[in-house]
Amino acid sequence: MSEPKALREPDAPSGPRGSVVGLRGAAYAYEDGPTVLSGLDFDVVEGRALALLGRNGSGKTTLMRLLSGGLRPGRGNLSLAGTPVTYDRKGLTRLRTTVQLVVQDPDDQLFAASVEQDVSFGPLNLGLPDPEVRARVAEALAALDIVALADRPTHLLSYGQRKRTAIAGAVAMRPRVLILDEPTAGLDPDGQERLLATLQGLRDAGTTVVMATHDVDLALRWADDAALLTPAGVRTGPAAELLGRRDLLEQAGLHLPWGIAVGELLRAHGLAPGSGEGPRTAEELAALVAGPQSGEPVSES
Repeated sequence: MSEPKALREPDAPSGPRGSVVGLRGAAYAYEDGPTVLSGLDFDVVEGRALALLGRNGSGKTTLMRLLSGGLRPGRGNLSLAGTPVTYDRKGLTRLRTTVQLVVQDPDDQLFAASVEQDVSFGPLNLGLPDPEVRARVAEALAALDIVALADRPTHLLSYGQRKRTAIAGAVAMRPRVLILDEPTAGLDPDGQERLLATLQGLRDAGTTVVMATHDVDLALRWADDAALLTPAGVRTGPAAELLGRRDLLEQAGLHLPWGIAVGELLRAHGLAPGSGEGPRTAEELAALVAGPQSGEPVSES
């Protein structure tokens, strides 16, 4: 598979207004391996929930690590609000207080003896005074609904609790951008719903959330924008629009989301307006089919 490339010229102007973190003309290749990303222009826009989707090996993890400073572009640059990031201590501290990455497996991120100790690690590393650290930890535990777990040994946590603790550790850094790698993977339906409600709370509080996922139905339901990593390039746009493109989904190794397929079927039978978005959940489907009066087709206005 050829690597994803930019769909714009590498010398394209700086990112769109509202870009918190962005890559320009970025390329990356692992040692003794092929180039994973090349000539990539990519922006995370403040206030827009973004879903990253693509087949295994498409470069999602590499992209997330580049955005969070875990990897440095071999070519091109990373910028915060239009200012290039420097990879010295000062520059990386600035980046990591703006962008935080939570990896897929919480066991790769948790290492302290208790939940509270783990969540406090990042703020302590910033050299913050103790009262500020305690305030941030309390805030993060409350945001993730794990206050009751503060003294719990991390090795006694359930998988879902470990996920929440790992996210709380990132939230305690008070980032403007929170990047999550497959955050709902391994969670039961109730755990997924609780986590999505938590993420909505973080968004409402001003955090821009980026989520890598293989779940197109989740992406359609949750995201404002989507980025599809394909061999021909990275395509970004409004989630409902992009996830309705069968050609791009096929390139990305993905299938049509349930909500879009159902919406097309409803419109074909006159049960939904001829334009606009289809249902994103079973509840929306029930409301759409019921219409103004149950049993009557929804007229187009």
